[in-house]
Amino acid sequence: MNTRITVPFIVASVMALIVFTIPAAAQATLQAGGGIGVVLPQADYGGSTIDYYNGTKYGLGSGFNLHAKGRLGLVGFRLAGEISYSSLSNDGYSEPGQGKVEVRHTHLSFKVGPEFHLAVPLMPFTPYLGANVALNRIGGETTFQGVSKVSSATYSMESATRLGLGLTAGLLVSFGPLTSLDINVGYNLMNLSGKEWKDVNPTQDQRIDTYLALNDDKDPAYVPLSDRHVVSSARNIHTLEIKATIMFGL
Repeated sequence: MNTRITVPFIVASVMALIVFTIPAAAQATLQAGGGIGVVLPQADYGGSTIDYYNGTKYGLGSGFNLHAKGRLGLVGFRLAGEISYSSLSNDGYSEPGQGKVEVRHTHLSFKVGPEFHLAVPLMPFTPYLGANVALNRIGGETTFQGVSKVSSATYSMESATRLGLGLTAGLLVSFGPLTSLDINVGYNLMNLSGKEWKDVNPTQDQRIDTYLALNDDKDPAYVPLSDRHVVSSARNIHTLEIKATIMFGL
């Protein structure tokens, strides 16, 4: 069975249940809303475009996030789900003082997991901690100009799906019985499962093959000082998100 089809379907079904189903139980609550945020690359996802060209990191800079969130509350338990789109980019040299590289990645993420709210008596805010399981679809493109060993052009990266985990700390600020502002910071391990090396052009043997797929696992053909096979180890894709969401009670 193809898990790249069944897992997104399961996550999307849970999201739809959270966002669109009105709970039958009287003590249940439902919130839905949307917002924006800032995304910062962490671990091997950051670095410089020189690192990206050398196959050690992805060389991305900060980016933005757009998302929709739902929260289902039962007695003593809350379940949150989120659909988000993020974009990160960077530009710079491929080697010190020469060659130009522009790299851009986009994410479509589906997250679901529990939240634990900490009651603060007589105060209009509620702190919380959360965790989630995430399905991340990662795509992008790279432009090389005047770079040695790679022809000048814009190359699309084949999209890849990875499973991940996330941790969140947030604050709900109430503006009335049905409206609140959700401010949170989240740390996402985006490729905790599913790392692979993929050769998009197996009949060829070129350095550009490194950049045509996500290739977050070690290149099996890597050898030291190689001009074509430069990814020497697996790379971890982590992000730090700071987000604000307007939530409406239903």
